[in-house]
Amino acid sequence: MQCTRPALRQLTKTNTNLTIRAFLQSPARSGDLTSLRPFSSTVTSRAKIPTPPEAMETIKSFVANTIGENLGGVLGDTHKVVAPEHQFSLDQVPDLSGKVAVVTGGSEGIGYGCVHTLLKHNISKLIVLSVDKDIVEEAKRSLTEDLGADAVARTTWMQLDLSDWPAVKNAAEQIKDSNDRIDILINQAGRGIMTFQLAENGVDRHMAVNHMGHTVLTSHLLPLLVKTGQSGSTVRIVNMASNAIQGAPSDVKFESLDELNTDLGPNGQYGRSKLAAVLYSRYLARHLTSKYSKILVNATHPGIVETRQSTQHIHEAFPLAGYGVSTLLNPFKKDQFEGCVSAMYAATATNESGQYICPPAIPEEGTKQSQDAALGEQLMKLTREVVAEKTKSQSTDKGCPFKDF
Repeated sequence: MQCTRPALRQLTKTNTNLTIRAFLQSPARSGDLTSLRPFSSTVTSRAKIPTPPEAMETIKSFVANTIGENLGGVLGDTHKVVAPEHQFSLDQVPDLSGKVAVVTGGSEGIGYGCVHTLLKHNISKLIVLSVDKDIVEEAKRSLTEDLGADAVARTTWMQLDLSDWPAVKNAAEQIKDSNDRIDILINQAGRGIMTFQLAENGVDRHMAVNHMGHTVLTSHLLPLLVKTGQSGSTVRIVNMASNAIQGAPSDVKFESLDELNTDLGPNGQYGRSKLAAVLYSRYLARHLTSKYSKILVNATHPGIVETRQSTQHIHEAFPLAGYGVSTLLNPFKKDQFEGCVSAMYAATATNESGQYICPPAIPEEGTKQSQDAALGEQLMKLTREVVAEKTKSQSTDKGCPFKDF
């Protein structure tokens, strides 16, 4: 792929949310954004035209939130630039003694930041699901150095490929058999901005891992999550999304496996899978939180974080243009601890459900697609159908965890 300027601009836009176009297409935090476009043909005579001070405050708020949500590195602690009511730090994570947590992809990157934070704040038991044994060993060594052997002793490590749904089901059963509660479930593992591939089960790998694998895991763990909530404890489920939902094609319908297996390009594949994370969170909030008020489900955006996805994997899809993300943006990326702040807020502090939370603790509306309840219902209908078809003998015939709410 040639390193063309348009390609680099598109790649950067999808990952940083810093373009004017993204600004104009998103809802204003203090009103309709058409009020900020007085010369636009879309503005009617009834549109409220803000005074210059009002417009300036809206722009300042937008810029502050955009920086706080996405950037870090040489810019310092950008979380401090957002409004006080949306600030949150890892120091504010409460004591987690007596609680049990499950984290997917917890051996590196943002997931490692979550694992480190949970252990630091005295989580009693932590189950980490990860696909790479070598990286797990590195994580164990690092945790031992930082937090001591006791922290590692409170951690159970399980190898798991989330695209292997029967294996996901088996892992969930092992977790249920060895624990009497789950207070926190962080569905963080995922395939990044990479080229189209099919998983072994014949499903687009982005959707098979990022969405459907986590749906299978969550569904099989649901009885234990419900039990924990019914005991009076607040249960929090976190699904890792991304502002790359803006890159999801506008005509996504989630109507068939053929649609899922259509190559949309790296940004489209990734954006669609992250759109699914937000839709799934809001789906569970509608159907699960409404029935079990102690179970909260939210999606989060981490910001631009220095991980293998942003430094190495990006080049699988964009061998040359990927340097815009891996190198040019590198000084401005959050580290793994800054990148896990929104997830830790959703996992330990929020009392809301069905939100899309950006760093540090900013609830955003997201794209119109991500707010489309009907699209979320269709996503889950297709998810149930595909999983049932692909796992009939190994899982579905033994009790499919999915149900129509």
